[in-house]
Amino acid sequence: MDWSAKPHKHRPLLSGPAIVVYLACVKFLVHMLTAGNYGFYRDELYFIAAGERLDLGYVDFPPLVAVVSAIARSLFGDSLAALHFFPALASAGVVVLTGLMARELGGGRFAQVLAALASLVAPGILVFGTWLSMDAFDQLFWALAAYVLLLILKRDRPGLWLAFGLVAGLGLLAKVTMLFFGFAVFVALLLTPARKHLLSKWPWIGGVIAFAFLTPYAYWQIQNGWPTLEFWTNYGDKVDPDSVVEFLFEQVMTMHPATLLVWPAGLYYYLLTKGGKPYQAFGWIYVLLFALFAIWNAKAYFLAPAYPILFAAGALVVERFIRWREWHWLKPVSVSFLLISGAIVAPVAVVPVLPVEALAKITEPVGGNAGLESEAREAAEIPQPFAFREGWEDLAETVARVHRALPEEEWEESCVLAGDFGEAGALDLFGPRYGLPQVISGHNNFYLWGPGDCTGEVVISVGVPLEKLQEVFGSVEQADTVECEYCMPKQDDLPVYVARDSKLPFEEAWPQFKQYN
Repeated sequence: MDWSAKPHKHRPLLSGPAIVVYLACVKFLVHMLTAGNYGFYRDELYFIAAGERLDLGYVDFPPLVAVVSAIARSLFGDSLAALHFFPALASAGVVVLTGLMARELGGGRFAQVLAALASLVAPGILVFGTWLSMDAFDQLFWALAAYVLLLILKRDRPGLWLAFGLVAGLGLLAKVTMLFFGFAVFVALLLTPARKHLLSKWPWIGGVIAFAFLTPYAYWQIQNGWPTLEFWTNYGDKVDPDSVVEFLFEQVMTMHPATLLVWPAGLYYYLLTKGGKPYQAFGWIYVLLFALFAIWNAKAYFLAPAYPILFAAGALVVERFIRWREWHWLKPVSVSFLLISGAIVAPVAVVPVLPVEALAKITEPVGGNAGLESEAREAAEIPQPFAFREGWEDLAETVARVHRALPEEEWEESCVLAGDFGEAGALDLFGPRYGLPQVISGHNNFYLWGPGDCTGEVVISVGVPLEKLQEVFGSVEQADTVECEYCMPKQDDLPVYVARDSKLPFEEAWPQFKQYN
């Protein structure tokens, strides 16, 4: 195939945009074909529960992902493929937008394909097409906002700030980290000649549009005592402290070491130099976001949505370098390198292709996550994106066994108390299949959903510390143990208790189970 930058007017099916779309379709199909290979991911169990309790907001996320969960299940049913359809589509959209940004920067077919391919193989982007999460949509809206900003800077069309505000507003419905992106855009404009845009009314109107989308969520916060502020105050307990060097290393790994051929070149040789002068704001956006997230000790993947524009700019730099040196052999070599290295990493890091037993044999010697930890948790034998899909139905079966062993007169007055939203979400989803009673939890939004009809007379508890149960109940005894082979260590050997005789009315005891983290 000819990888020259010249347009192929007579072969539209082999044009840059066409190949970019093909790559996005391949990504989407891979996600769909592998959707059912493992179980439900921990977080999506929580989002399923939220989708059954639609609201203007939730303790730890805005409403969009819950709405998507409800729509997916109503349209396609409860299968994993149904639940993963929209995040897979969103993640494929990021690939398309990356290629389009390379095209708008002036890249030919090779630059467009290289940029899209870098976005496709990056584990920190690829992984969020494999389960339902707010991050798949967060990445899509960041990429779309970056694309609109690129058009504004390139074509000097201030009216597009209204579209930017619309996209940013939708992004705020997905994840509040869009606020960081908006702040970085504002500061980056001030630091570059693009500050002239701030002299017009359009970016300010765009900002008003964006914040208008946040108004219902703010109203919900006021009505519920600003629980999200409390959640973010406790957030640091979930993440191990990292140095700036460690955070940079995590960026390299989550974006795939092979893409070091691309994004650093885009950042340094184009977006932060005179070569890319009209678009220098993008370089400063990345620098500002890197600094903010590193200082905040955020999870490494929070910065992932900032990379598509770097991939686009870097691919342009690589294309121009090859053209200058006339090293055209580098085109198929670089594309092949990304394809092969991506195909090697994806099955053992993010895409559920391999049988879990085979995966464990590969990853166990290097500690499951190979030393990369997004949270302060003990690592499993297999990487966290896979381990968090294991053991949930085993949990439901074990709790159901304890429930069936109760005296028959206690069945109707019993309830199930789970320690965190993963356990609660799993029991909420699988509970009806096993005849379990009402499931409650004090974790995040489950706390706001309250104890329901639970009286506290007979409570089957899993994941709640024994000491906490003993503070509230007069009698606590261990009835069984949850066991699972490849799940996260916290889920294995997990005691199941039967607690009886609440020492005070259960609604009064409920605040003792509250945990926003």
